[in-house]
Amino acid sequence: MTGTRGTEGREHLFMILEPGFQFINEEFYADAVTGEQLDALLADAWRHFGTHFFRYNLGVYEDEIRLVLPLRIRLANFKLSKNQRRVLRRNADLTTEIRPIEISDETHALFERHKRRFKRDAPATVFDFLSHDPAAIPVTGLEVNVRSEGELAAVSFFGLGYVSISSIYGIFDPDALSRSLGIFTMLKEIEYAIGQGKQFYYHGYAYSGVSFYDYKKRFSGLENSDWKGSWSEFQPTS
Repeated sequence: MTGTRGTEGREHLFMILEPGFQFINEEFYADAVTGEQLDALLADAWRHFGTHFFRYNLGVYEDEIRLVLPLRIRLANFKLSKNQRRVLRRNADLTTEIRPIEISDETHALFERHKRRFKRDAPATVFDFLSHDPAAIPVTGLEVNVRSEGELAAVSFFGLGYVSISSIYGIFDPDALSRSLGIFTMLKEIEYAIGQGKQFYYHGYAYSGVSFYDYKKRFSGLENSDWKGSWSEFQPTS
């Protein structure tokens, strides 16, 4: 086992080696989940792609074993950073709509362009992340639909719980990297969640140490699970 990069990575590696550490790797499939059930699953560190629900507390990133960090934002404590405000201003010319998920030929074409970003392990299809009826199965599913002069520039997908929303996946035009459209759609999801009176915004897993997923750690009001049912304020140490 190689050491993870940075102080945060080393500390979480020590946690993995501590006596009593329990490896978690679980999954199940469900075609229908209520909002209250989704809230409970998310609070217990479950994620889902379509009808596939899963949770795991160890992952491999760049040939290193990492502790997985389930993340959420406590929306009452969320405040935009200066950089996030700049992202919103930079994209003020775009048209944004929140609507039920609809996978069109336009969505598939954008997904194929988005895949060019991946050097390895590129997903095969948008249905790797969604059911074939994503607006209703397994939960109510909505999308942030973003257009530039009528053309689809970005779209992100999220599921509705009773007191929370679960961000599932986002795609964007890789030729518009300067717009930070991935962050933009996340901010629009957060804006929607606050407007709907939700308490939590779950935006997936990150890793201990430095990784590609560190953008998920750059939000105020951030909390992480200890994999024992408790959530606390995220404390970056790397």
